[in-house]
Amino acid sequence: MNTDDIMQIALDLAGLTDIPPDSGILTAGNNIKRVLLGLDIDVADLLLAKQLGTDLVIGHHPVTGSPYVNFSRVMLRQIDCMVSQGVPVNKAQRALAKRKETVEIARQLGNYDRVAQAAQLLGLPFMNIHLPADIITEHIVTAHLQDRLGDRPKATVKDVLLALKELPEYGRALTEPVIRAGAPDYYAGRIFVAMAGGTSGGAAVAKAYFEAGVGTLVVMHMPEPDIKEIREQNLGNLIVAGHVASDSVGLNKLIAVLEECGLEVVRINGII
Repeated sequence: MNTDDIMQIALDLAGLTDIPPDSGILTAGNNIKRVLLGLDIDVADLLLAKQLGTDLVIGHHPVTGSPYVNFSRVMLRQIDCMVSQGVPVNKAQRALAKRKETVEIARQLGNYDRVAQAAQLLGLPFMNIHLPADIITEHIVTAHLQDRLGDRPKATVKDVLLALKELPEYGRALTEPVIRAGAPDYYAGRIFVAMAGGTSGGAAVAKAYFEAGVGTLVVMHMPEPDIKEIREQNLGNLIVAGHVASDSVGLNKLIAVLEECGLEVVRINGII
């Protein structure tokens, strides 16, 4: 198996036809049998992979190369997600604009080639898979909540929280899912899982969802200032499921498929 084969597996699981801008093969490799896979790969992880005799390192978050630089482009997926919930496309674009610009500005500050260069010097195949894994998470969590609560029109926010914890990654996480806006006994209403769009869209995106009729928004993470603003808006419920646990849901599915294909996968760097 080679790096192209592995990327294609991730794309197929996510229902994508092309490699998104926040993912990529940074150093290609062939005859891969043993993989080191983690959330935030750094140079130290590459050195560890070399010491452990792995044939490939897969990172989740884009920390280097073009996936790092082009990260904000995948945020445009959030527009389609908002539209799917009834937000007018022009309103969705405006809701996302400020947060997208913030991410673009931050990317100009980073040392974008440091880790990729280290992988090249070590002769170590290296790739990262971000949006595909997050889409897999989104699909799994959405399907689980629909199965548990889809026939309960008066399900509460607490019911959503308890259903999330049934998934092993959330059940074992030290950072458990938390209600950040709303209350446990509030009706959940329409539930939408927004976990695949680069990063959090912030308070403006949450407001757009709520005004379109979403009652409870389930996200991976949300900055404190945005949580405060969402509470002040008082338009809907917000559950922050947890970043590491949410990432682990999709990555564990990907790992299971890679293992079915005969690869040995060593988990590192935070995967639950």
